[in-house]
Amino acid sequence: MTFAIHGLAVSRGIAIGRAVVVASSRMEVVHYFIRPDQVEAEIARARGARNAVIEELRRLQEEMPKDAPGELDALLDVHLMLLPDQALAEAIRNWISERLYNAEWALTTQLEIISRQFDEMDDEYLRERKADLEQVVERILRHMKGAASPIAPAAEPAQARAADSLGQLELDGTTETPLVLVAQDLSPADMLQFKSKVFAGFITAVGGKTSHTAIVARSMDIPAVVGARAASQLIRQDDWVIIDGNEGVVIVDPTPIILAEYGFRQRQSELERERLSRLRYTPSLTLDGQKVELLANIEQPSDGVAAVRAGAVGVGLFRTEFLFMGRSGNLPGEEEQYRAYREIIDSMQGMPVTIRTLDVGADKPLDKAQPKDYYLNPALGLRAIRWSLADPVMFRTQLRAILRAAAYGQVKLLFPMLAHRSEIELTLAQLRQAQAELDARGISYGPVKLGAMIEIPAAALTVRSFLKYFDFLSIGTNDLIQYTLAIDRADEAVAHLYDPMHPAVLRLVSEVIAACNAAGKEICVCGEMAGDLSMTRLLLGLGLRSFSMHPAQILAVKQEVLRADAQKLEPWAQQVMDSESPAQMLAG
Repeated sequence: MTFAIHGLAVSRGIAIGRAVVVASSRMEVVHYFIRPDQVEAEIARARGARNAVIEELRRLQEEMPKDAPGELDALLDVHLMLLPDQALAEAIRNWISERLYNAEWALTTQLEIISRQFDEMDDEYLRERKADLEQVVERILRHMKGAASPIAPAAEPAQARAADSLGQLELDGTTETPLVLVAQDLSPADMLQFKSKVFAGFITAVGGKTSHTAIVARSMDIPAVVGARAASQLIRQDDWVIIDGNEGVVIVDPTPIILAEYGFRQRQSELERERLSRLRYTPSLTLDGQKVELLANIEQPSDGVAAVRAGAVGVGLFRTEFLFMGRSGNLPGEEEQYRAYREIIDSMQGMPVTIRTLDVGADKPLDKAQPKDYYLNPALGLRAIRWSLADPVMFRTQLRAILRAAAYGQVKLLFPMLAHRSEIELTLAQLRQAQAELDARGISYGPVKLGAMIEIPAAALTVRSFLKYFDFLSIGTNDLIQYTLAIDRADEAVAHLYDPMHPAVLRLVSEVIAACNAAGKEICVCGEMAGDLSMTRLLLGLGLRSFSMHPAQILAVKQEVLRADAQKLEPWAQQVMDSESPAQMLAG
């Protein structure tokens, strides 16, 4: 039966494919794709963990005290009966060999399917046996986790799957069935594991338009819907799913007519992308001849190549926190960071690279062991520059790596979430100490321009004080909106109140741009507002000439720039600023 689930549109486009539902086990389970030549080894790993549990349970039975309850021995017998089950073993083997899932993922996926079968049983006793299966799976997962965790390899495209009664879907001239990922939530580290575009789209039950799940989905340039609250409960493994990233709608089990309609929309979208690609080498100039700098936001060193390919004239924001995430406390050292920064600088072929120091906390915990709600109010707690200043050894390690890499290209050093003059002074003191440490070791380093993120209202209101210390400023509109409107940008319950066109937000952005232009200092917008086509003309009218966004958005924004007359936009932009309803004026 066809039905629709509504969420928030966060990454445009249409995706059609089979659902891959990430099971939420009580134990954290890593999900990644293996290479075809790793299939047999992964099957052996699953089999080895199962056999280890069998031995463990048999040993428990042998060592059980004579006065132990008889029910306990019977329970172990049930578990020992479940473990050698050939149907379970064969299903896990199929998930690994056909879908190229890692062993843990295959096991939890099959658990979910069998659990659903148990839930549909009429007999209450049989329904309750689901708990036995879950306990067995937990034991197997524990054994897998106890072994050395394999590093997730680069994902490769999954092979075509057999089609159901809807028939084989043909997309982009191939008969390969695309996959769409469905999850309760995805951390930034999870998203990066799937960054090689194995999935045609993403659906999460939680999240907002500027949650980092949404941001990374946009950077991957694939359709995504977040905040679809019932998705992970209503969508089943291998369901056909359509993701309408333009409208924020997920259609499950579509009819052939609906499939045909969305297939047509998908092809139209591809044609538009192809047309925009012709603008890649066109200079970014307004109709009145003003040069506009279009930069890229990136998360990984390897993203620099894609940024150049998209037509970026530099990196406006490298989010270094993605080098630190998901490492179980084993943070990258100076050499590892230095090599990563060098890779970006080299890939940008002499163009400028803005490297932001570590920005973790709130919706970007370093590890899953530090969930978002670890603190009472993580968005207002120890995060970004506060985190770095609280760990000066770690902070200076990063600063030394950046300074060393700066000897090989144009580097701008950006500090996040500054609000107080004392923080600025402490930050600059750490930078001087890092330089002194390199001098003492006789290691050369390059000059860097210094910049501050303006993402707290207090910083925007005291921007002239910031200009005394920094060469450039960068407006992080995502957090600026969050803090100005008191909205948790990752919370779908209040996502409808997150408004980049709120008069207070626009006034702060306008005042920062004006102050920088008056002082002759560089000013860039690097938040999601920079890639929002509905905001391009307004930002140009307010005097902004440097935009940093995800590479996938650059060409569409360039098209808006080429069509704009910046001088004529100035009086209109002022009218928007004076309006009580800026959104209505922009829509008009």
